[in-house]
Amino acid sequence: MKGGTKSPIQAVWSWVRRQPPKVKAFLAVVSGMAALLVPCVVLAVLIHPSTSHNILNRISWALCVYLEAVSVLPQLRVMQNTKIVEPFTAHYVFALGVARFLSCAHWVLQVVDTRGRLLVALGYGLWPSMVLISEIVQTFILADFCYYYVKSVFGGQLVLRLPSGVV
Repeated sequence: MKGGTKSPIQAVWSWVRRQPPKVKAFLAVVSGMAALLVPCVVLAVLIHPSTSHNILNRISWALCVYLEAVSVLPQLRVMQNTKIVEPFTAHYVFALGVARFLSCAHWVLQVVDTRGRLLVALGYGLWPSMVLISEIVQTFILADFCYYYVKSVFGGQLVLRLPSGVV
């Protein structure tokens, strides 16, 4: 590099290193969110409904579906790092897991009940399959936590303790 000029990446990295710990923690959270958001945006642009609505509306709908599938990952990561989950948080995430399971079961049963006509009603291409895959992904993300929650409740533990590597 000539005359001490920095590349944009070096300039940003230099700026981040000079920030106080709270700002660094915030930036870490934002970068983690970007790691979830960017793939969802790309997927929404590539695979979205084929309805007659405005393209922006269709991409927004797809983005919501994809983000909903992975939205609980940051909370599960925090619980994984602390290894101890307070009762209210555990009850909430378990209820969320049950709701996701019921929603997933609803979608699958609707497809079976309509003999696949529901998939045609959602549009054509990859979109109908991606809706179902998103539901299944979110259900499986929460299934592991729900297993340890039920195990903890039947074991009479008030506070949920997660083994390492869970969620």
